[in-house]
Amino acid sequence: MNQLNLPNKLTLFRIFVVPLIIVFLIKPSPLYSFLAAVVFTIAAITDWLDGHLARSTGQVTALGKLLDPIADKILIVSVLVPLVGIGSVPAWLATIIIGRELAVSGIRAVAASEKLIIPAGTLGKYKTVFEIAAIEFLLLNWDFDVINFKTIGNLLLFAAVALSLTSATNYFLLYWRSREGRAA
Repeated sequence: MNQLNLPNKLTLFRIFVVPLIIVFLIKPSPLYSFLAAVVFTIAAITDWLDGHLARSTGQVTALGKLLDPIADKILIVSVLVPLVGIGSVPAWLATIIIGRELAVSGIRAVAASEKLIIPAGTLGKYKTVFEIAAIEFLLLNWDFDVINFKTIGNLLLFAAVALSLTSATNYFLLYWRSREGRAA
């Protein structure tokens, strides 16, 4: 099977557009904020699309299984850090999200080295949806009389942090249960 199929190309696209988002993000203007949000939206859509295409067309590959979660983390973390830098996101919130991503990646790597599979859970998928929605609002950072996008973005990010911590706890519990089940 061709490892560089369309789903994997979409995953690579998601990685390669991150610098473009950052360039738009660090140039403070409504136009550049809007462009950053548009490119981020396109990248986020590829997160869903690559998995959907891979599963529906039987093009799931080892490369895709490796690259997809890495691309997701690169996208989210690479945008969160500059959002902290420009004062849109509290550093402690970003630190929790980034720390969770590192911890879950670590536990998955340890599990894989022990031939244990810890599947992605529903909470982790919801976490990603909340992160993407939060980042969209934070990138746009529009302020209307009634609606402040930065406030909405941070509220969504709080929800993402709650889901992050809960899903990380689930990953660790699944890992320990898998180890105990194997030892029995």
